[in-house]
Amino acid sequence: MGATLAGKCALITGSTAGLGFAIAEALAGEGCNVVLNGIASVEAGTAAQQRLAKAFAVGAIYAQADISQLAEIQRLITASVTQFGSIDIVVNNAVVRHFEPIENLKPVDWEQSLAVNLSAPFHIVRLVLPMMRARGWGRIFNLSSYYASRAAEDRIGYVTTKTALIGMTRAIALEADGHDITCNAICPGTLATPDIMARIGKLAAAEAISEDEATRRYLAGRRPAGRFVGLDSVGGLIAFLCGPGGRDITGAVLPVDGGWTAT
Repeated sequence: MGATLAGKCALITGSTAGLGFAIAEALAGEGCNVVLNGIASVEAGTAAQQRLAKAFAVGAIYAQADISQLAEIQRLITASVTQFGSIDIVVNNAVVRHFEPIENLKPVDWEQSLAVNLSAPFHIVRLVLPMMRARGWGRIFNLSSYYASRAAEDRIGYVTTKTALIGMTRAIALEADGHDITCNAICPGTLATPDIMARIGKLAAAEAISEDEATRRYLAGRRPAGRFVGLDSVGGLIAFLCGPGGRDITGAVLPVDGGWTAT
């Protein structure tokens, strides 16, 4: 285990499983203390926290919070600072997706997309940036998407919010410049997250085909290599950007999509 980030604290939203947990593992592997967050039960979140702490011998807590609510965000920040003294790294990873054509999308679902995917990152950075400035160091990551550069049908909330995160990232990077604080947008391609694997399972059942065939169809056109982007590839990039080599990389939009954007 490395110690590049020993003594620092990372807050990762939506991190009890999938990509968020993989990012937590990558940062914990560099000695970073970690705040896991999500809406999973306390039992499930605590189990994830315990796995992380045991595997990497770092401090870790699970802070259950619905970040669509400002009061919950404030409580999340307070719990993190109370436990570790500061928040040095923010990874805005939590996301909601609604798959509907625009005329069918419920207003409440649109508002939820804005709240979780866009307003929550704004509020978290608004609250954490002053303490990063006070400490003279900080790393902020907004998890955007391939779909920030290419639209898709029936994803109006997701496409809109992930595109807006690019602008937010650039604005934050400029405001933080000169304080050894960076802000970058990471744009993953297709990952083998629980959500995507569930969709593949539904496709297999609906078409009466094997999961291998359903996976092949799902990845067709999304990945030249015909395989998922590794969760650890995204985590590894974020860990690198938190290290000395990432100091001058800020305001960037960084794809981790196995060449999908290039096709």
